Amino acid sequence: MDDDLEPPRIKRDDLRPESVILDVRSDEEWAAGHIEGAVHVPLESLINTMTYEPGPLLTDDEIVVTCKGGGRALRAATWLNANGFDAVLLEGGMRGWDAAGHPMVSDTGQSPTIL
Repeated sequence: MDDDLEPPRIKRDDLRPESVILDVRSDEEWAAGHIEGAVHVPLESLINTMTYEPGPLLTDDEIVVTCKGGGRALRAATWLNANGFDAVLLEGGMRGWDAAGHPMVSDTGQSPTIL
């Protein structure tokens, strides 16, 4: 991929409280552990969600995109930026978030974890 086209990255500690965080992992990964307040749209549903359904991501604000390690987030952020959104990558993805000890929540009733 051309480095000029790769979305910028943002460090976890540089997130603002009002940051829009988009998690593009699978439903199972999301349920196991995610950032509280993040928006979940699996990568395979992103195009339909962004183009056909009004929702929380129809914003002019910067969208911070994350997945487990970065590959899916890179594809999502690249698509978002090519389609008029302002998307950046969360440096380190959810693995980095968890390793740094940042808080997560889960939908399973168990302790949050990264699958």
